Amino acid sequence: MNWRLASRLSVVTLTVLVVLIVALWGTRLHTNGTVSGDSVPQSNSNPSGLQGADLGGTPAPNFQLTDQLGKSISLSQFQGKPVILTFLYTHCPDACPLTAEKLHAAMQSLGSQAQQVGVLAVSTDPKGDTKAAALAFSKAHRMENYWHFLMGTHDQLSPVWSKYAVYAAPQTSGTGVNHSTAVFVIDKQGHERAFFGDDLTSEHLITDLQILLKE
Repeated sequence: MNWRLASRLSVVTLTVLVVLIVALWGTRLHTNGTVSGDSVPQSNSNPSGLQGADLGGTPAPNFQLTDQLGKSISLSQFQGKPVILTFLYTHCPDACPLTAEKLHAAMQSLGSQAQQVGVLAVSTDPKGDTKAAALAFSKAHRMENYWHFLMGTHDQLSPVWSKYAVYAAPQTSGTGVNHSTAVFVIDKQGHERAFFGDDLTSEHLITDLQILLKE
């Protein structure tokens, strides 16, 4: 066997090995329900049938804040109802309005069952989220009859962010707030059941709430 033939055979062998490795790695990713470069949890990752990432039924930390109507609201008062908990601010130009619209679509789809669900939006902007701003934001997204937009000082809100591992801080430019995109689905017993980030859709919420309402 001359050196040219040997060289060609080694190249072919190496190519076959690379193809096999890629195929095996692709099979492993498919089995785990994850696509390379995609951190969004798959809908089948939750054994209870819920669409969000499984949170294992950990008790949701309680808190108490004031809503857009000036009422004192605590998470614990919603025992017996599923709860959607999210973190927003009223002057947000992108993610927050989208989340609010998805919540509205879900509540509309649930019809009369929407009154059996608690929806809490915790402010991530202590300075900008005034009562007037919260009322205007709630009306703009037709959520005034569905949710409690919860506000407070930084000292009141910061512990809530920490309890739910939500990042919130003013942008260095001073024109907005950097914060985590987070939606928690909590069951009637006050247990964290599912989590959504940017992957949230109104259909996900409708499915999860219908499951929890029947439990």
